[in-house]
Amino acid sequence: MTNFKSQTIAIHPIGYVERDEGDKGLSGDELRARQSRIVLDPALADGLLGLEPGSDVVVLYYFHRSTSYDLQVHPRGDPSRSLRGVFAVRSPRRPNPIAVTTVRVRSVEGSVLEVVGLDALDGSPVLDIKGYTSFYDTPYSG
Repeated sequence: MTNFKSQTIAIHPIGYVERDEGDKGLSGDELRARQSRIVLDPALADGLLGLEPGSDVVVLYYFHRSTSYDLQVHPRGDPSRSLRGVFAVRSPRRPNPIAVTTVRVRSVEGSVLEVVGLDALDGSPVLDIKGYTSFYDTPYSG
């Protein structure tokens, strides 16, 4: 049996999220409604080939302001909602604070993607970007 705690995985950000108006006091829904930018390492700009306005992409990012985790949470921090396990919700308070969101590309300029639908906070490290495809991103129903 593998000892999970002895394994170390090194992941390096490929870029970061940038928001003109910041994020103070905004809910996830409000963040998603506002445009934001994903600023990639310029050395990775060639990896954006094929992305154009209207493309949907899946963005993996790091909850960089999350400092600890809870195994059970009230969804959206609402105590009137029943406790659920952290793996059943999208809380940032997770053992590995990694997030995933599907966004729509508004523009691509050099190494910068302008997107809408991203619920990441200003400065969030971006770990990866993947093209959205219904074959992989729709739950398997087999």
